[in-house]
Amino acid sequence: MVLTGVYEMDSQAETALIELNGKFERVMDNIEIVKDKQEEMASDIVKIKEAVYNPDEGIYARIRDLESFKRQVSKALWIIMTALIGLGMHQVLSSIG
Repeated sequence: MVLTGVYEMDSQAETALIELNGKFERVMDNIEIVKDKQEEMASDIVKIKEAVYNPDEGIYARIRDLESFKRQVSKALWIIMTALIGLGMHQVLSSIG
């Protein structure tokens, strides 16, 4: 009777170890999946950083170019408006005098 109890305990322990081993393998598989996803995310982050910070073609370079263009257009518009106002005033003064 004692021996059957020992065999049952060994059998239960073996079953528990097999279950534990299966769960451990599932955890290891999930860790591998997380590792793969982390590597994929790291690659994506490198691409994003390159797109944003690239000094020649990145977003900051494009914004810098647009701001420069905006300043130049603003200067040109002020020059044109000043010239038109000057010509208009010249016409008004010429017609009066």
